[in-house]
Amino acid sequence: MKIIAIIDDDEYIGNMLEDVLQKEGYGVLRAFSGTEALLLLSRSRPDLVLLDLMLPGLSGEDVLPKIQGIPVIVVSAKIGIDDKVKLLLGGAADYITKPFDNKELLARITVQLRNAAVTGTIINLTYDDLNLNARTHEVFADDIQVRLTKTEFAILKLLMQNPSQVVTKSQILDLISEDTPDCMESSLKVHISNLRRKLRHVTDKDYIEAVWGIGFKMREQ
Repeated sequence: MKIIAIIDDDEYIGNMLEDVLQKEGYGVLRAFSGTEALLLLSRSRPDLVLLDLMLPGLSGEDVLPKIQGIPVIVVSAKIGIDDKVKLLLGGAADYITKPFDNKELLARITVQLRNAAVTGTIINLTYDDLNLNARTHEVFADDIQVRLTKTEFAILKLLMQNPSQVVTKSQILDLISEDTPDCMESSLKVHISNLRRKLRHVTDKDYIEAVWGIGFKMREQ
């Protein structure tokens, strides 16, 4: 059973969504504020999140960058194109405007769950002000595009998929081998050094740190 988290402080809308989703065979988790959402996600890992923006405490915009590895559909009354673009670049997989048709929402959920099953991950990855699109192979740092080689992109995607973990050198080589079979242990350090330099050139931030004798991880910001 696929589990969907509804993060919305509007009890009426949340109850309606829960009823619709359960009738479609989904399991449902609920959170009514941004803070409660982060607590929920620290204890559970749903297959998809429906995220409202107007939440008490932490807003939906604050919560979105903290959701990693899970497709997020923003459900909001905000209809401005700039809002949509900002949220999609900020890591949202999709955006639907209130009021919405339940059939359309269910279709969008089906598409995102299908994408996650095919790719093994969500299309958009976000860490701090880094945004990576796995479909287009584009990376943006603070909304500025960063040109990466195929190997650099594969390394960054792997690290962003595991933002709180140290990924060993052997794991990196093994997990990116299908995309970049030319990357060898002797050249891995050079690729990562170039990747760090390119990202640092845009924002003056060092996003990746070496864990001596083990591997690499995303640096806590």
